[in-house]
Amino acid sequence: MVGDNDTAEAAAIGRQKAADRPDGADGTDRADGAARTDGVAGSGPSEPSASSGAPTAPPRRRRRARRVLLAALVLLVVGVLMVGGAAWWAVDHYTGKVDRIAGVFPTKVPAAAQPAPSAGGQTFLLVGVDSRSDLPTTGRDAKAPEWKYGAQRSDTMMLVHLPADHSGAYVVSLPRDSWVDIPGHGRAKLNAAFSWGGPPLLIDTVQRLTKVRVDHLAVIDWDGFKKLTDSVGGVDLVVDGVRRHMNGTQALTYVRERHHLPRGDFDRTHRQQYFLRTLLAKVMRPSTFSNPVRATKVLDDLTAAVSVDDRLGDSDLRALLWDNKKVRPGTMVFMNAPAKGTDMISGQSVVLLDPAAGADLWRAMREDALDLYLQSHDVDELGPTTP
Repeated sequence: MVGDNDTAEAAAIGRQKAADRPDGADGTDRADGAARTDGVAGSGPSEPSASSGAPTAPPRRRRRARRVLLAALVLLVVGVLMVGGAAWWAVDHYTGKVDRIAGVFPTKVPAAAQPAPSAGGQTFLLVGVDSRSDLPTTGRDAKAPEWKYGAQRSDTMMLVHLPADHSGAYVVSLPRDSWVDIPGHGRAKLNAAFSWGGPPLLIDTVQRLTKVRVDHLAVIDWDGFKKLTDSVGGVDLVVDGVRRHMNGTQALTYVRERHHLPRGDFDRTHRQQYFLRTLLAKVMRPSTFSNPVRATKVLDDLTAAVSVDDRLGDSDLRALLWDNKKVRPGTMVFMNAPAKGTDMISGQSVVLLDPAAGADLWRAMREDALDLYLQSHDVDELGPTTP
């Protein structure tokens, strides 16, 4: 489903599957348990990489505005990159403003549970956090801890794989109610991992589930979500066949809905993917940056909203931007992790992932062969419309 003319490209290229999908979960929103607080480490700007291939002279003003915009997008999506070059002075400025989180990767994990490096490309874990806080918890404007014992739940979890050939991006949503093994806690919903142990426990859980190494992490809370949407003037989303213009608050309600959707959590994750695709396309529009004052506000809000792991330095971000400069919404594939359906366990409505079908997907991600995987597998992929 597309919300404006720019998202039509993404919708036209998306594969829409005819096969029936499993019914979704429409149980409780709660995740049992709690977690501990991690620190935040800042990172200053650094010089562009000599191997980046960046031009030595700035391009024309119109092209420069587009490049600056696209540089900000990678910070928002962390790996869902869509850049066409860069004005390096601006890239250096905005990458240096991104907030870093220290200590996000798990330690003391048994060697047998450590995933091997992927054969190629990089994989990011993108997390949307429901903090239930009146204060922002992510980004450089955070006024509260990005993670506090029992205070946050990871409502959105997406593995974003960027292939080594920089031909596109693959986004796989992991339903928040997926019934999984959480190290040290037994079986529970996936979103409980973040509540119980913050980023380290969530990354450890996802890595053991998929055997895919998470190279980097990005976290954004709902406060940042709303600001980003409002910064671009809202988005146009088609709901039940009717195009609706939504501001940040309305879009947040849209992506969090699941109880009245035909497939519950599965439609909910597709709504999140659809919104993300639409927002990226909206930000890429030249009109978004036709006003320099507005352009500055959008870029400031984009880079202020997200926090990333402190292993992702400024030079790493610039390299990602340059390497993936040809990625566009139309070359991104959004899909759900394979699932058998839903069930009630311990009074909770949960999503039952499909281990056999999932093994093929995760193997393809580890082997950097998702393009071949899509040619031979039927997947729950985002199409041009969603409920």
